[in-house]
Amino acid sequence: MEHKKTFFSVTKETKHGTVYVEGPVPPEKLATYSFHEGLVAFRPPKQQQQAIIEIAGLPEGRIIIIRNENIIVGYVTYLYPDPLERWSEDRIDNMIELGAIEVIPDYRGTGAGKALLAVSFMDDEMEDYLVITTEYYWHWDLKGTGLNVWDYRKMMEKMMGSANFEYFATDDPEITSHPANCLMAREGKRVPPETMERFDRLRFRNRFMY
Repeated sequence: MEHKKTFFSVTKETKHGTVYVEGPVPPEKLATYSFHEGLVAFRPPKQQQQAIIEIAGLPEGRIIIIRNENIIVGYVTYLYPDPLERWSEDRIDNMIELGAIEVIPDYRGTGAGKALLAVSFMDDEMEDYLVITTEYYWHWDLKGTGLNVWDYRKMMEKMMGSANFEYFATDDPEITSHPANCLMAREGKRVPPETMERFDRLRFRNRFMY
């Protein structure tokens, strides 16, 4: 599959000033920006910046960012599922994963997350993809937001729903290990039935039990 990427940029006014929500950003451009020290959800900022630069260099990789001048204050990643996850057992060419979405605490509540998703799907090429995302409560900043797991999940579902992600059931043990975890997916307008059939087989290994 040929992974075409068209760059989009949107200017957004926030209480912290003007920010730019844009992407997919190529790796050489990402390397010129600074990564805000508050982006610590997955790994230390410098390591995470290197990780998203590497993702941006993948044929299917897409990085959408929010930047205040030359400082990245939020981002979302898209790439093929991790080889260690169930979702890569059947390598579906047009199925990619929203692997991470993160915004620094100061920009939460400004619509930053929804803006990242909105710009992500401005590219018509995204209608060729089934985009999945796995939500695990242990990645959520419950302490920083003061929310319990259920309120945080409602917030995530609302944000993802703004980009037409929907809930999908699965028997994946990591997801079923806690009732707040969930699998969501966005089916592009041009995704063929065969892709959804293969996705269904990945979702349920133990279908005979249901």
